[in-house]
Amino acid sequence: MSTDKNTETMVKKGVYQAPWEQSFDKLLTPFDEFINRQTTSGLLLMGMTVLALFLANGPFLETYNHIVHTYASVGIGDWVIKMTLHHWINDALMAIFFFVVGLELKREIIVGELAELRNAILPIAAAVGGMVVPALIYFAINPQGEASAGWGIPMATDIAFAIGALALLASRVPKALITFLVALAIVDDLGAVLVIAMFYTETIALMPLMLAGSLFAILIIFNLSGIRNAIPYFIVSLLLWYALLLSGVHATLAGIIGALSVPATPKYDPARFSAQVKALMKRFDASHEPGKSIMTNDALRAVVQTLENGVHSVEAPLQRLEHVWHMPVAYLIIPVFALVNAGIPIAFDSLSETFAHPVLLGVSFGLVLGKFIGITGASWLVLKLGIAELPKDTRFTQIAGVSLLAGIGFTMSIFVAQLGSAHNDELLLLAKTGILAASIFSGVAGFIWLFLVSEPVKS
Repeated sequence: MSTDKNTETMVKKGVYQAPWEQSFDKLLTPFDEFINRQTTSGLLLMGMTVLALFLANGPFLETYNHIVHTYASVGIGDWVIKMTLHHWINDALMAIFFFVVGLELKREIIVGELAELRNAILPIAAAVGGMVVPALIYFAINPQGEASAGWGIPMATDIAFAIGALALLASRVPKALITFLVALAIVDDLGAVLVIAMFYTETIALMPLMLAGSLFAILIIFNLSGIRNAIPYFIVSLLLWYALLLSGVHATLAGIIGALSVPATPKYDPARFSAQVKALMKRFDASHEPGKSIMTNDALRAVVQTLENGVHSVEAPLQRLEHVWHMPVAYLIIPVFALVNAGIPIAFDSLSETFAHPVLLGVSFGLVLGKFIGITGASWLVLKLGIAELPKDTRFTQIAGVSLLAGIGFTMSIFVAQLGSAHNDELLLLAKTGILAASIFSGVAGFIWLFLVSEPVKS
């Protein structure tokens, strides 16, 4: 009986709403939606990292390694792509991650924090400082030998972890500070992509690279021709990924390139959409029959389907794809990447030697001190010169706190470490250990700093 009463309570005025189905009543801006998902993604990342560490330091180590290095192939006839599960995740799934990064970057440049030069100068300068200084610190500690190739590792900021940590302080920090961190992290990601493209490509095969260039040109033609359907872009981007895989340039860059070609202009303008919706709602009301299910009302179903098509047409493809892909990337791809890559065997009997190794020191000091000095110093310089201004309701001490959080370099740093130390497992392990240690320290230190220098935001 109680179940029936609950159902009656939820079915009121023709509306059935399960407790978890209340999204239609919520109005979230794209930025609020982005922050909510990054916060949850940060928590998932944390959980997967702990699980990976447990698997790599317990009785399941052999099973964990076996699964990670199991080969999987995709092919038709004589054409086959065969890679380990580890490589499929790092080279294929992460291409989707970079696709979303590219969409975020394009949106920020067109309509976001980076759209106006005055607003963009501070996060861009901060990001550049936060990339250059960590790289210099690492290179100063590891100036030669194979280890010197890891200078790009401490340059990156993990946007999910950093925003997740800052979101825990949402009641004490202004929203503009979160916006600043998002813009900084996106510019930081772009810098990491450029570093990967220019410095972490060993050999280049010209024919596949020329094919990749031709495919990119096709994507641009699609854009200029006004094609708004995502399927042609998907097919060509898939071929672009394979061409880059053969070329020697890291295949994940296909994600960024594909994202930059996605149209940012919708088919309908808001005024036309509004007129269409009003006309359709009149037909909806005229076709409605009280007590009759929409399943048996063809006219009503046709109006609803047309409304759905119109909603898709008033959204820019870039906006729609970012909305569609952000959730699987935040909740599946990045956590899976962490599970596969964060399994660091810790030799407790030699921790003192491990933490004294130049690679670990270079990564740790680069992320913690380098980010703090680079971001805070660059921000102070452009503010002092008067070419930038602090975000609304934000103090410089809070910018310094964000520079500590930026030392959380998890996802992108591990990704660069895989490229820089691909042929040396020992250096890769040391780099990952340094990333983990620095990320934990930066997250805790940044949280405490911001908590101390911030007061509850007045509503």
